[in-house]
Amino acid sequence: MKRCDGRDFNEVREISITRGFTSKTPGSVLIRAGETMILCTASLSASLPPWMNPDEARGWTTAEYNMLPGSTSPRKGRDRAGKIDGRSVEIQRLVGRSLRAAIDLKALGPRMLNVDCDVLQADGGTRTLSVTGAAVAAIDALRSLEEFANRLPGDPGFPMKSFLAAVSVGIVDGVPLLDLCYEEDAKAEVDMNIVMTDADRFVEVQGTGEEATFSENQLAQMLGLAKKGIHELIAKQKALFCQ
Repeated sequence: MKRCDGRDFNEVREISITRGFTSKTPGSVLIRAGETMILCTASLSASLPPWMNPDEARGWTTAEYNMLPGSTSPRKGRDRAGKIDGRSVEIQRLVGRSLRAAIDLKALGPRMLNVDCDVLQADGGTRTLSVTGAAVAAIDALRSLEEFANRLPGDPGFPMKSFLAAVSVGIVDGVPLLDLCYEEDAKAEVDMNIVMTDADRFVEVQGTGEEATFSENQLAQMLGLAKKGIHELIAKQKALFCQ
């Protein structure tokens, strides 16, 4: 099955990841998949959430997600006065949970890792691309600390235990597809978002039938596609640090 952008059913969109895209934060990544573009930045501070016990000697990781007004057509209104739409809240919680699953908060120490994902242009897959870009930005932010310089996920003592990526899968016109663009997502009978580590461990599986149901066999097909796509995304992440 050839798709609207010419890909086969099991192909991810062409992806590019640019580290150090801005200079004001230690972690700054512009990530693009097809026509979707997101700026992910990560910074560290000593300010922990007020509910945390400082005697625990562990840190915390949180994320914010926002779609800029010009990222869609028609224009999306800005979130103001602390009012964030429900979709943005859901996605930033997903990004935060995903990062915390890959980070050893005790190894992080009494620090806050803040990640911001700002969608510059949206064409499907913004939540999964945010997770993939946020993971790279988080690694760079951690490596900016002297005690973690030149280390990578999996190295002893490095707070990020594993590489991490996410991808969407779905069923469109009865066919399981990998990495849906907006046109495909809008008409999908089933939509799923999968987050995994480089150890093939699932962090999150979000699956919904859109006025449809799906079988166990279709679920297995979609998980297989997601695993293939995430392997490719994590390979691109790792290549960024081996240049």
